[in-house]
Amino acid sequence: MSTQVSEEVREALHEGRPVVALESTIIAHGLPRPRNLAVALELEELVRAGGAVPATIAVVDGTARVGLDRAALTRIAEDPAVRKLGHRDLAPALATGVTGATTVSATAWLADAAGIRVFATGGLGGVHREWTDTQDESADLRLLARVGITVVCAGVKSILDVPATLQRLETLGVTVVGYGTDRFPGFYLASSGEPVDWTLRTPEEVAGVIRAQDRLDGPRAALIVANPVPRAEQLDPALHDRVLAGGLTAAKEKGVTGQAVTPFLLEYLTVHTEGASLEANLAAVRGNVRLAARIAGAYGAGAAPTAGPAHGSGSASGSEAPYGAGGR
Repeated sequence: MSTQVSEEVREALHEGRPVVALESTIIAHGLPRPRNLAVALELEELVRAGGAVPATIAVVDGTARVGLDRAALTRIAEDPAVRKLGHRDLAPALATGVTGATTVSATAWLADAAGIRVFATGGLGGVHREWTDTQDESADLRLLARVGITVVCAGVKSILDVPATLQRLETLGVTVVGYGTDRFPGFYLASSGEPVDWTLRTPEEVAGVIRAQDRLDGPRAALIVANPVPRAEQLDPALHDRVLAGGLTAAKEKGVTGQAVTPFLLEYLTVHTEGASLEANLAAVRGNVRLAARIAGAYGAGAAPTAGPAHGSGSASGSEAPYGAGGR
């Protein structure tokens, strides 16, 4: 697989400096223009302010890019033809020269291949409501059972079946920890009400778990760090429940099914909360990015630099890209 790692990211990995992966779907498909580009630049700056190097990931003209320059970031934000790519879409996208924004699954796959150990996003995909009828489950879950990356998120999107998603993650062997909480976050909400088995309270504690994963050298699987949106910035819970119920009813009445359900409900929430759900989403993403930078720094402080090349063309195959500090 053709993967181009930016010089800045490649050198940081070689030197054992902290790097944080960022997805690009939120830029291309999750935010209105032109605000999406401003947010993309803001998130990269938050990573830098936290002492880490940002690695926004996307596919540009058939090349997987780990670390985007301003021109590529602008294209992902402004080009309406940019496609949405999960990890199953990477091969056709690369083969046909497509430009696409990467979802959680595709971002995690490419970040892991490049040797990045920490990835910040908003909310994960998961098991959809009425799964027994639709068998609809996000590709994020199975992919996270195959990559050794730490994902800092605000839980899973609250439009999903949260208890079923947590059960699925357990079945797949994906470790879930709450950051400063014993309840799984609810994406727009600080709590979904569902308990988590483990609570960690500092970036150093999270880094210790990552190192323990390294020492165990067991089956590869992600570590999910569930970081709640601050309660002062969450969506009003009563408003959330009322609007979500209306959105679910509207989706059923309009015959919205399959992959169309998630974007329909997210747009419904944005419109019927007058933008409050979008602001809660952004508050969660910002908090996750800040925390991810701190975790990457804490982990890098106890890891040795890689022996991979620090200079060169910047291109490597997905399987041959130099692994970062502590990469397995």
